[in-house]
Amino acid sequence: MASKLATRLLIRGRVQGVGYRAWFTAEAERRRLAGWVRNRRDGSVEALILAPAESLRELIEASRRGPPAAMVSEVAASEESVPDGEIRPGFDVLPTA
Repeated sequence: MASKLATRLLIRGRVQGVGYRAWFTAEAERRRLAGWVRNRRDGSVEALILAPAESLRELIEASRRGPPAAMVSEVAASEESVPDGEIRPGFDVLPTA
């Protein structure tokens, strides 16, 4: 099965209850990226993104600021292979995991 290289972000700080997922989705859609974002039970936000290097760099930089009510303390990024079809076109908000 073919795969693509994606980037997983784990964003920590005050990032839940402040509109972070909606803000992140708007930022990703503005850049025409594919992937998803979701809250995690530990209070962080997780995202999986398919993006060209420059767009990814811009999104990570924006993620460090977040929406006005957020206080981001850390953005950790890691690359991973995902099977084709696991990330569909567009950007989704997934349920908390």
